[in-house]
Amino acid sequence: MRTRFHRRGLCALVLPAFVFLAPRPGVAQTAGDACRLVTPAEMQSLLGAPVTLQPQKLGDVQTCSAGPAAARAMIRLFKRTNDASGDKEKAGVETAKKMGFQIDVTNANGIMCVTMVPPASMAQVGISTSCTVTAKAPIIAVVEITAKEKKDMVPVANLRSLAEKMATRF
Repeated sequence: MRTRFHRRGLCALVLPAFVFLAPRPGVAQTAGDACRLVTPAEMQSLLGAPVTLQPQKLGDVQTCSAGPAAARAMIRLFKRTNDASGDKEKAGVETAKKMGFQIDVTNANGIMCVTMVPPASMAQVGISTSCTVTAKAPIIAVVEITAKEKKDMVPVANLRSLAEKMATRF
């Protein structure tokens, strides 16, 4: 009798905890999860060459890089713990503009995309196109492509399309 109650009691406690804590499809769980937001085929279509996704964890930020190619990709997945308003990012954009960067920002449906073209004197920095998924804040996902030359830039519309897919995967 005691054994049957013990088993039932244990199941009643453990089963709900397991269901609640078990990894859920599409929810980031490990250091490699930034790479789970995209497929190699999706990155290849953006970069124009076969890629290997390389996961890494930098502190609390999960990253995934892809390349080498004329353009390199970086995906970041993290929980924003401060500056919920994004004031630091806005200040960074203003600073970059003052340095001569050409910046184009579009923001729609919880995804902000930015294209930054450096002045000729800073061409070595590369041309950056990024899209940030803010719709699921405080969890933030960013996909960024940096190209050495304008001809290798990824159109912001293509990157936004990938960001929209990423938003459904975490």
